[in-house]
Parts: sequence; structure tokens; C-alpha cells
Amino acid sequence: MNKDFFINQLDEIMIGFNIIQSKAQYKEDLSGNVTQQEVSLCITRSKAAVARISGIKSEYYKDIESVLDRTNIHDGRKLLRIMGIVVALRIDLDNGYLKSISEIIQSEVFSDYLEMAEHLLQEGYKDPSAVLIGSTLEVHLRELCIANDVSTELLNNKEKLIAKKADVMNADLAKLNVYSGAYQKQIIAWLGIRNSAAHGKYDEYSTEEIKLMLQGIRQFILVTK
Repeated sequence: MNKDFFINQLDEIMIGFNIIQSKAQYKEDLSGNVTQQEVSLCITRSKAAVARISGIKSEYYKDIESVLDRTNIHDGRKLLRIMGIVVALRIDLDNGYLKSISEIIQSEVFSDYLEMAEHLLQEGYKDPSAVLIGSTLEVHLRELCIANDVSTELLNNKEKLIAKKADVMNADLAKLNVYSGAYQKQIIAWLGIRNSAAHGKYDEYSTEEIKLMLQGIRQFILVTK
């Protein structure tokens, strides 16, 4: 696992933002043909990713908080400013300017991100643990696609290449018998838990389910390496 794990998260958010921007009738505030839900979801995902990657004490996160605290601008304009912060973080991350990320990657305590997730779980933080475990699964699915010559991108209805979602990669890999149909169904369930955690639906799963998810994904990665 390396910094690409974090970069992929930011890339997915940027892809979502590009879709919103392409739909918007008015680019200066992302209004027209774009719902409030779409804008709010992108803002929430951006804020959560920046917090995970750089920490809530970082200047990136503080800048997002400053934007969100403003009451005199439309949410679309807030999202435009937040995406500037996301892009800046991605550039700095890609160039190796985030010492904290380097320390995490090299940490002897967390030799991989499933160990990090296990530590969070033991400390009682089931929700960030669920997100981290699910994100690790998605990265592994992408790596399996690459290893088996399965495209990780597809054309949207505007003939633009976008990254495949985890559920699509899961279906493609199962179709090629990279793993069994039983695993495919289990992965659907795991991704469902990850999505619930990422969207703040914390009452839709239990700590015990996250423990089983952690064990299951560890085994899945072992048998499909």
C-alpha cells in the first residue's frame, strides 16, 4: 500500500465533481440542472477525505471549515472553493510533501491499512474502521482488475471515460471467474457496509459486523493475491 491509496480517494471525488460541473447550467455557482443533494454529497465526501488524509489540524481541513462557515455564499460556490483545496492536497500528496502521510505509510505500528483499521476498531471507532476496510477492499479490486486485464474505466453517457465503481469491478471480476459467485455476493454486502459508513448511516451495521468484515476481507485478499 502506498500514497496511491489516498490519491485514488481524491481522484474519485474529483471525478464526481467534474460530473456535477458538466451538468451545471451556470458554472460560476454550479446551479441549474444540479440538485442540492449532489452538491452536499460532494462537499461531505471532500471534507471526510481531507480529514482522513491530512488530519483535522491541517491547513487543508481548516480551509474547508472556513469555507463552510461562510453564510453569504451558495453551496455551489462553496464546493468550487473546496475542490480547489482538494486539488491542492492531491498535488502536494503526489509530490510527497505530506510528511504525515509518509509517516503513516512507513509506520511499524500499522504495517498495512487493515492493521490500522483493526487498531481503530479495538479503540471503539467502528465507523472510520469500516470506511478504511472498505476502501482497502476497493483498492484490491482495482488491482485485481489490472492484473487480469480488466479495464478500470468505462464510458459514461457523454462518452467520457470515468473510473468504474467498486460494484462494477466486482461484477466484472466474478464474470471472469477471478473469484467465486459466493465471494461476489459477500463483496456486495461489504461494499454496502462501507457505503453506509461513508454516508453517516452508522446505525445500519454493528461493531461485530465490522470485525467479521475485517476478517473476511483479509482472507479474500490472501486467496486472490
